[in-house]
Amino acid sequence: MLWIPCTVIAAAAQTARNAMQRGLTGSLGTLGATQVRFLYGLPFALVFLAITAGATDSAVPEPGWQFLVFTAAGGVAQILATALLLAAMRRGSFSVATALSKTEAVQIAVFGLVILGDILTPLRSAAIVIATLGVALTAMKPGERWTAVSLRPALLGVAAGGCFALAAVGFRGGILALGDGAYWMRATTTLAWSLGIQSLLLGSWMALFARAALLQSFRLWRPSLLAGFLGAFASQFWFLGFSLTAAANVRTLGLVEVLFAQAVGMHVMRQKVSRRELLGMALIVAGVGLLLAIDWRA
Repeated sequence: MLWIPCTVIAAAAQTARNAMQRGLTGSLGTLGATQVRFLYGLPFALVFLAITAGATDSAVPEPGWQFLVFTAAGGVAQILATALLLAAMRRGSFSVATALSKTEAVQIAVFGLVILGDILTPLRSAAIVIATLGVALTAMKPGERWTAVSLRPALLGVAAGGCFALAAVGFRGGILALGDGAYWMRATTTLAWSLGIQSLLLGSWMALFARAALLQSFRLWRPSLLAGFLGAFASQFWFLGFSLTAAANVRTLGLVEVLFAQAVGMHVMRQKVSRRELLGMALIVAGVGLLLAIDWRA
């Protein structure tokens, strides 16, 4: 049951990080704000790894080729997902972009089954579908005329969800590839490697093709450092969740992030919430509640 509090903490921290990154897009652009969570998150991930190893007197697991493949694939997918999500937020509502990215819950169930063999029971599948319907209801705007311009944020959000799903499956695959060691060491080791790979790949690309945004992120090191810490902190708890249960379970409970995003949109960004959005949030709560009830009975 430890995966439940880990997931809730991760969702809350990720909401705060998304809000911070959204604020940085105006100064750094989408790519620069994406890079911040990796480059500035890496030092914190290394600190987490050192603390975990020292406090538990555990050895850091040695990575094999399967671990590196899964972790690198997850890292690349997460870079794409973060960039797509920030682009969707820049063109539309913060809460709606977050909601559409959470179609990830259904996509991850499929990817997890095909790639890792994570099998879901009918009740767990029903919980995912109910919660995802709530996400869709929250995101839809009745009477809105769909055009190429208005559809773009929606497509970006759904695409972000697909990439986040692939990232979660990749990271869980990496954690499982480390063997039967302590779950906290496998999770923290995977986090440190993933952020290292992501910082190297995206940092190198920006140094060659987007140097101005990279240099600007160094000038804005204070907000970037906070966003990096929140990103590493959230990822630490996501990875702990992935080490304890199927990625689909973690990401379905993680849909509470939509509720957190609505709260941020209402109280910080002064965005209004309709009855339809409230009904959607109720379905999210119902789906998540069903998932938790299943695990509680188990």
